Amino acid sequence: MNIYDAIRNRVSTRAYLPDPVEEEKLERILEAARLAPSGKNGQPWTFIVITDADTRERLVPACKNQKFVGEAPVVVAVCGREELAYQKMGGYWNSLPVDIGIALEHLMLAAEAEGLGTCWIGAFAEEEVREILEVPAEVKILALTPVGYPAVDKVFRKRKPLDEIVMKEKWEKR
Repeated sequence: MNIYDAIRNRVSTRAYLPDPVEEEKLERILEAARLAPSGKNGQPWTFIVITDADTRERLVPACKNQKFVGEAPVVVAVCGREELAYQKMGGYWNSLPVDIGIALEHLMLAAEAEGLGTCWIGAFAEEEVREILEVPAEVKILALTPVGYPAVDKVFRKRKPLDEIVMKEKWEKR
């Protein structure tokens, strides 16, 4: 699958088959995340791979009761360390959320290429997830994603047309 097909075909998957994800596929998608660019090459990320069924089930209430988080055979929690991020992005903020976003999207597109579904989980209680996964207080948990084989057909949601989101040369009044 080429990159454009992966981008076009990736959707948020909210129902998973119980089938395990092959270790080789999991390693390839984690490698894709590892290769993501980051501000000043700080690589401020750590990926926690959760396959234990009990731990995944404990994550469900911490993820606003999104049951599919516990149904997927794998959950990846993406953590970041601000001290490793570029500190002057835009002149005043650090690159951690952008770096993590790029790395997680690399992982999600690679998962699509492997025939796996994912769903960006931003609705979670960080302190609850921190306790379950034993993440130190100085590390931020920025997102989670279930990973597994989709149990339902894809539903493609409408996207805005380019002429609505692209401006040329400068900000245009609309």
